[in-house]
Amino acid sequence: MFEDLRFPVIVAPMAGGPTTPELVAAVTAAGGFGFLAGGYLSADALSDRIAKTAALTGEPFGVNLFVPGGAAEADLGAHIERWRAEAERHGVEPGEPRWDDDAYAAKLDVVLERKVPVVSFTFGTPSLEDVERLHANGSRVAVTVTGPAEAEQAVAVGADALVVQGFEAGAHRGIFADEPGAEGGGAQYGVLSLLRLVSARTALPLVATGGLVHGADIAAVLAAGAVAAQLGTAFLRADEAGTQSAHRQALADGGRPTAFTRAFSGRPARSLVNRAVADFSATAPSAYPEVNNLTKPIRAAAGKAGDPEIMSLYAGQTYELAGSGPAASIVERLQTEAREAATRLSRLR
Repeated sequence: MFEDLRFPVIVAPMAGGPTTPELVAAVTAAGGFGFLAGGYLSADALSDRIAKTAALTGEPFGVNLFVPGGAAEADLGAHIERWRAEAERHGVEPGEPRWDDDAYAAKLDVVLERKVPVVSFTFGTPSLEDVERLHANGSRVAVTVTGPAEAEQAVAVGADALVVQGFEAGAHRGIFADEPGAEGGGAQYGVLSLLRLVSARTALPLVATGGLVHGADIAAVLAAGAVAAQLGTAFLRADEAGTQSAHRQALADGGRPTAFTRAFSGRPARSLVNRAVADFSATAPSAYPEVNNLTKPIRAAAGKAGDPEIMSLYAGQTYELAGSGPAASIVERLQTEAREAATRLSRLR
């Protein structure tokens, strides 16, 4: 699935806008692979993006879907009031804090109809039946895991590959179940540690992700047993990315630490620390997608106004080391750095 890539780098499916058809096409043209983000889109919008990507590249690409969970049991009252004040400041109404399944079934039908070569899943495993449908349709299945137990569950449903996500990663952790009392929603493993733990349990191909922005990072995870490296933050400032201007600027400015927060979506996600993260994280409930639906119009208004203090500035721990420019040049730089790192390994001979 990923073993035959000319360069073993995958652009991550960054939902909410950053991963565009143009970005996926550019990275595949440079010898890598790309995942479109299906999260938050309607089924029709996802179908359109798949068609646009296919028109831009003749190379295979993938689609990522969010596995829906159950409705939240947490009390959202205090969090709603905190965000209501921000909504008033930006002249918009808060969203309705409702549960939805992200149109999962309809979007699964889309990837089946479009015969997407690789379909990946985040926030859980697809059902055995869904995996069988995808396999019968010629698609391969990848599941994002954040711990050894999740890896075993993914193997049990018939996954063809695992995306092993370290705690260094930006945006949402792919944890199957968010533990409200735990920072980050559960046990935290660095990407290298997790690769070793998972590879001891399964022979499936492993894709490493989490804080990888340099070619030496790619070389390191390949040496640790991964078949490819999935990078998101490294491409946030690519010319082809759909990253909002204020987000791009905050990444370029640097200086902000990153932290896990449920403030924006109700699920643990790594973001640059801004006022929303600092003020709302401590009491933000574990309630996804209810909180995400609540804050979405407010964050959108903040983005239009160029207000980085209320936006979800998702990024990995090493974001300050990521560059900018055309995606092809970013891939070229990563290749050069990876080769240099591989040369340094000759000391082990």
